[in-house]
This record gives sequence, C-alpha cells and structure tokens, in this order.
Amino acid sequence: MKNETIKKIVLPFIVLIAVLAIWIQIANNIEDFPTPKDVYISAFGGVNADGDEITGVLADPFYVANEDDKGIFWQIVNSLKRVFAGFVLAALVGIPLGLLIGMSKNASYAFDPFIQIFKPVSPLAWLPLLLYIFQDINMTAISTIFVTSIWPIIINTALGVKNVSEDYMNVAKVLQFSPVEKVFQIILPVAVPYMFTGMRLSLGIAWLVIVAAEMLTGGIGIGFWIWDEYNNLNYPNIIIGIILVGIIGYILDLIMGKIADYFDYRKRGRA
Repeated sequence: MKNETIKKIVLPFIVLIAVLAIWIQIANNIEDFPTPKDVYISAFGGVNADGDEITGVLADPFYVANEDDKGIFWQIVNSLKRVFAGFVLAALVGIPLGLLIGMSKNASYAFDPFIQIFKPVSPLAWLPLLLYIFQDINMTAISTIFVTSIWPIIINTALGVKNVSEDYMNVAKVLQFSPVEKVFQIILPVAVPYMFTGMRLSLGIAWLVIVAAEMLTGGIGIGFWIWDEYNNLNYPNIIIGIILVGIIGYILDLIMGKIADYFDYRKRGRA
C-alpha cells in the first residue's frame, strides 16, 4: 500500500518534469512562445523578460473594474453558472426520457434513430442556429450545453433500465406493482448508477462545450477570456486559462465520480 502511494506521487512528478522539458524546448524553438517562467510570472506576478512589473492573473482574481472587466474568478463563476444551468436542464429532460426509452420498446424504436443522428453533431454546429433563435449570449450558451450534453444521460439511463433483471420485473408483475412503484422500487435502484455515469459524462461535455461557446459568443466567461487574451497577444495568459480549464474539469469529474460511486450499490456492497 505504501509503494502504491509513493508511485502515485513520484510517477506524475516524472511526467511533469518531462512535460516541462518539452515545453521549454518548444519555447526555445518558437519565437515569443511563453516559457514556464513567463507563465508563472503572468499567473502570480513579478518582473517579466522585458523588465516590466506584472500583476499576476491569480494575484487578484476577485477584482471588478466594470461589467466587462472582471478577475479570473468571476470569469470562471460565470462559465460554471452556464454549465450547471445547461447540465440541470439536460438531466431534467434526459432522465425521464431515458427511463421511457428503457422501459418501452416502442419509445426506443421512435427515439433511437434521432438520438443516433443528433448525438455526433458538434456543439459549434448548433451554436449559430441557437444564437439566431435566442438572440442572447447566456441563453445561447446554456441551450448549446443542453443540446450537446443530454445524449449521455439519455443513453446511460436507458441502458440502466435495460439491465434490470427479468426476474425482478416478473416479481413486480406478481406483486401487481403500479408503474410508479415499479420505477421507484425495481428500476431506479439498478438504473441509478448508470444514470450518474451518464451525468458524469454529460458534465464533462458541458465544461468542454462552454469554452468553445464563449469564444464565439463573447461576454464574461473563461472561454471568452482565453480568446480575448489571444487577441491581445498575451500568450502566457492563454496557457494559464488552459491549465485552469483542465483543473476545474478534473475537479468536476472527481466530484461527480464520488457521487456516482456513492449511489452505485455494487461498489458500496464491495466496500
């Protein structure tokens, strides 16, 4: 067990050293490409290579100059608001629809072709149409997240229902369960782990989509902030944005994974 803990610390550290070495090599071969030191100074402040005093992005993440000029904390908060709005809507629609598709062959026949057609469509393909419909940045971003993140919830919920043992369903018939009793006492205990797996995938997609959506729609948000830094030729800040997006995505996935494990009766039974 101790060796495993050491490996979990040492091996990522080795990979980090390799990544930094590759990064430095790229910076040495591409003019004006930011080095790790440049990014550190842009993040936490200090004197840059030109001798200018820099106030780091993370040194004052809570500042508010005006409605369009806010610190990185508020950029992330605005993005998370849109992500969770779209994600919750996707769950509210996707879970009942997934249950219906899993329980009814007719519903499966009716919806499956459309799920397979629309599931692979890029979020950027939806965005112009949704922007035309809503004429609003927030609603466009939320609806884009909804449209593109609903599919894992539907598919995994339906899969969970289909994995309910026939023996359980026969018992429900013998006991003359109503449809509502069948759902809550037989189907959901088996389907819930699958539902949370779908929600975990969906949340990951939502966080991925918001960055691209905000780059195109503008406004306050981490995606727009990264694009704005590109327009300002502030490449160290772009890397800071990429790292922050990755860290937040990791944290969201970790939280959803813990919630999914809690509701997974199979893992809880082994514990």
